[in-house]
Amino acid sequence: MKVVLLAGGLGTRLAEETDRIPKPMVEIGGKPMLWHIMRLYAHYGHNDFLVACGYKGEIIKEYFSNFVVHNNDYIVNLQDGSRELLNTGSIDWRVGVIDTGEGTMTGGRLQRLRPWLAEDRFMVTYGDGLGDIDINALVEFHNAHGGLATVTAVRPPSRFGALQIEGKAVKQFSEKPQTREGWINGGFFVFEPEIFDYLEDEDTVLEREPMERLAADGQLFAFQHEGFWQPMDTLREKRLLESLWKSNTAPWNVWT
Repeated sequence: MKVVLLAGGLGTRLAEETDRIPKPMVEIGGKPMLWHIMRLYAHYGHNDFLVACGYKGEIIKEYFSNFVVHNNDYIVNLQDGSRELLNTGSIDWRVGVIDTGEGTMTGGRLQRLRPWLAEDRFMVTYGDGLGDIDINALVEFHNAHGGLATVTAVRPPSRFGALQIEGKAVKQFSEKPQTREGWINGGFFVFEPEIFDYLEDEDTVLEREPMERLAADGQLFAFQHEGFWQPMDTLREKRLLESLWKSNTAPWNVWT
């Protein structure tokens, strides 16, 4: 199954970083967000990717064009430009990097990728959210319900630290926990090719009319993920993810 990464948005709420690079290229532990998301999918055997670029997409194209250089040590012969790799690693991804337009909405980006998705089932997620989602369990859930679309439902992170209080004493303090109330769209979709019947043009927002129609038609199902999920919408959230990675406690790192 191909995996589509929506990586074309402006990321205005993280302007400290996105004034110079697209949000999916913001680094956590010295690697772009895209790399972390792709490592998660690849761990479960899904390594055929399409990156839907838009805002500053040339930076994403440069990264993957020179991926071997960015991720391996090498010796270069300056006389003829030949390069000898010293460590090739285990990454064997196939990556399509496609300009889907700077102002295109999420559904429109999928529509523009249709020629490369053919008539097969495919997965989609955003380029700015991380979680310890079991991708194979997600796919099995999708296969079992027989509908056209699956969305991963997640518990939203709390904006503030949670306090457990007994009397006047704080018995437990949890900084930005996953709330236990409500479910939100966490990305990590699985779609049948009939999803394109619900998409119209570049102004189509996937999360609005298409998803509403799918739900009304009884074709949208939720894979409920109780584990870790965290978007990177602000500098504070970026620093949170960075701290988890540096402390070797990143829940999404299932490949080491």
